[in-house]
Amino acid sequence: MSEVDTFRALHHHRLPGDPLVLPGPWDAVSARVLVDTGFPALATPSAGIAAALGHEDGATPADEMFAAVTRIARAVEVPVSADLEDGYGLAPRELVERLLETGAVGCNLEDSQGGVLKDPREHADWLTEVRDAAGDRLFLNARVDTFVRGVSDPEQAIARAALYIAAGADCVYPIGAPADVLPLLRVGIQGPINVFARPGEGPSPTELGELGATRVTFGPGLQRAAMAALAGLAPRP
Repeated sequence: MSEVDTFRALHHHRLPGDPLVLPGPWDAVSARVLVDTGFPALATPSAGIAAALGHEDGATPADEMFAAVTRIARAVEVPVSADLEDGYGLAPRELVERLLETGAVGCNLEDSQGGVLKDPREHADWLTEVRDAAGDRLFLNARVDTFVRGVSDPEQAIARAALYIAAGADCVYPIGAPADVLPLLRVGIQGPINVFARPGEGPSPTELGELGATRVTFGPGLQRAAMAALAGLAPRP
């Protein structure tokens, strides 16, 4: 079984309360630590990598992001998915080829740009082109940004998710969805659902799985917790 097939299989036949938990490494060292802890796969956070490289979230140049993902993927022997934000304006085929060159097996692609939601049908058409270029070589996680862009109606998230799944997305990611909305999303979305969690805050991954999450990611949360721990450990001047 190929690495992408292994990664895809991890998303299916999950029991309630047993979501796939994918921590987010921001460099090669953190990736190795997380794999040594026992996680079967990883999902890089764009915000975490941006911070590690000295950029604001959303301001990492594409070349630097792909280089960072390459270092992480080469450092471990488990599948790695990469957060590629809105695709950096790259044509679908170039985006796919550059991602495959990193060694990653999947990616997040969000449906907003500059804080503004994209037209969902146009975005679905673009995702179709990405899927056509990738074939079955990549796992596509389509981020749905309605909740983080001020649209609280879950039906709009469900409608976007349906378009993206029809376009070939393997999973959808309604980032920022309130926990009490997850059962409704689970009923309305025909496919795996990625849910964002905050380390040590709010519902646990197990609880999110019981509410409908297929997989749980943390964005830059683990990095921020690690930096807080470092600040506490560092000797005072």
